[in-house]
Amino acid sequence: MAERILEKSVEIERSIIKKYRKSIWNPFVGAVKEYGLINEGDKIAVCISGGKDSVLLAKCMEQLCRHSEVPFTLKFITMDPGYKKENREKIENNARLLNIPLEIYDSDIFAVANSAGGSPCYLCARMRRGWLYNKAKELGCNKIALGHHFDDAIETWLLSMLWSGEAKTMLPKLKSDNFPDMELIRPLYKVKEEAIIKWAKSNELSFLNCACRFTEESEEFENLSKRRQTKQLIKELKKTNPKADENLFMSMHNVNLGAIVGWRYRDGEELHSFSEKY
Repeated sequence: MAERILEKSVEIERSIIKKYRKSIWNPFVGAVKEYGLINEGDKIAVCISGGKDSVLLAKCMEQLCRHSEVPFTLKFITMDPGYKKENREKIENNARLLNIPLEIYDSDIFAVANSAGGSPCYLCARMRRGWLYNKAKELGCNKIALGHHFDDAIETWLLSMLWSGEAKTMLPKLKSDNFPDMELIRPLYKVKEEAIIKWAKSNELSFLNCACRFTEESEEFENLSKRRQTKQLIKELKKTNPKADENLFMSMHNVNLGAIVGWRYRDGEELHSFSEKY
């Protein structure tokens, strides 16, 4: 049984660099190089939520760590914010199947966030991020790696404009404001979600979605999700413009400030106007 699990793990690893080399491995390595995500001597905490994205990230980071000319080390961590028993077991089973040396730590974040009133998602996300930074630092890491991908970036870009009246997105890397000398990196930044889904299906893998008790118990949540609506909008745009997603991604890297009415450099800083240099 153990031998078969090992064979399956090796088979899945090989699929990343062979069958999905063009759609997963090359974009992954490309993002690491283009954005300077990994440096010599880094100790990186790969944060695994139990979803397809973070698990794929773990396997990609493992492969890179073995073969990279830049030496770095990894820790694989999961924060259990209060998962149901079956969800916790699915994370553990996938870690065994994929031969990931996962360390799981408990917290009460779901309980705290769900009792705060209103939608708990924003509070939960902030608390989870802070917990991960803290645990990574405790383990001697200087970076945390999250599984956000190409689609997450362009959806955030469009979400901010449609729902917040602001043009911004998640960055491929950023320094923590609250944890000095800590950075967050997103090595799957150039990998499309479609490729991740195909990889999971072809290897007959099953992962968690959100696994939050609030969203599991809310029948309306999926339909009301602004991100879900934005994802659907991009899908509709691609019917008439197949490159709509790639153009959105390119536009994040190609902002013409000379044709922008107003801008700020960071959240909370002074808003500048084109009229200042008119």
